[in-house]
Amino acid sequence: MGMNYFTNPIELVLNTVFSLYIGAVMLRFLLQWCRADFRNPISKFLIMLTHPPLKIMRRFIPSIGNIDTSSLVLMMTLQVFADGSLELLQGASISIGGLILISFAHLLALLLNVLFYAVFGRALLSWFNQGSFNNVSMLLYSLTEPMLSVCRGMLPNLGGLDLSVILAILGLQLAEMLILPPLYQLASLIS
Repeated sequence: MGMNYFTNPIELVLNTVFSLYIGAVMLRFLLQWCRADFRNPISKFLIMLTHPPLKIMRRFIPSIGNIDTSSLVLMMTLQVFADGSLELLQGASISIGGLILISFAHLLALLLNVLFYAVFGRALLSWFNQGSFNNVSMLLYSLTEPMLSVCRGMLPNLGGLDLSVILAILGLQLAEMLILPPLYQLASLIS
C-alpha cells in the first residue's frame, strides 16, 4: 500500500509535466512545418518555452529541409524518458526496443490528437466566429489548412458545401484505429 500511495501521485505529476512539454515541442514543430506566423503571441510563447534545449541540440542535429529534426529528436527523447520512468515506477521491465516503439506510438497518438482537435476547433470557430481572425483562429488555420486542402481535392464539388472537415476527422480517426493498435501490440511482443 505504501508504494502505490506515493507512486500514483508521482506518476500523475510526471505524466502531466512530460505530456505538456512534449505537446509544446510538437506544436512548435507543426507550426514551423506549416510555416505559421511566429509573430503570433501563442507561437512566441511556444518558442520561448522550447528554445533552451533546442538551441543546444541544433548545434549537433541539422534540419532536413523544412523539417526541424532537433524537435523530433527532443520529442522522442523526452517520450522515451517519460515512458521509461513510468515503467520503472510501476515496477515493470521493458526492453529498449519495446520502449522506443511504445514511445513512438505515444508520439503518433499525440500527433493524431493534436490534428483532430485542431480541425475540430477550426470547425467550431468557423461556426461561431465567422469573419474574425484572432490569434487562435489564425494558428488553427495555418495548422489545418494543408490537411483540409488535400481533403477538398479528394471531394467532388458540392456547390460551396465544404465537407473537408468531416473527411479529415474521419481520416484521423481511422488512422488512430488502424495504425496505433498494431504498434502497441508489437511493442508488447518485443518487451
